[in-house]
Amino acid sequence: MTPFQIIFTPTAAAELGTLPKELQLEILGEFRGLPNDVRSDEMDNFGRLNRDGRHLFRFRLGNYRVYFERHDLGVLIHRILHAKKQLRDFLYRNKLPGGEDRVLEETPEFWKLIESAKSTAC
Repeated sequence: MTPFQIIFTPTAAAELGTLPKELQLEILGEFRGLPNDVRSDEMDNFGRLNRDGRHLFRFRLGNYRVYFERHDLGVLIHRILHAKKQLRDFLYRNKLPGGEDRVLEETPEFWKLIESAKSTAC
């Protein structure tokens, strides 16, 4: 069996780095069962956003939302957003109603936010 890797985009790594150490460890600890879920296609525990054949998963941890997708080596973490601060701010700035997953799934600006995480740090 190949090793499972959790890969962070530069932006997600920067977002994780701004959090208190205890919260960083809690978030990373939540990924313990992730290798088995991803390898066995048991992704029902995660929110799912689909657009143009692309599947992005959302994992809730308290006030934080971790957006990731499957990768050949494991998973690629795109963003770690605080739901009450960053996510609601994004929805407000883009004049979107508050229904999280469905609204984000249909919003091109959200997908641009995810794509921008691959090359830029916060």
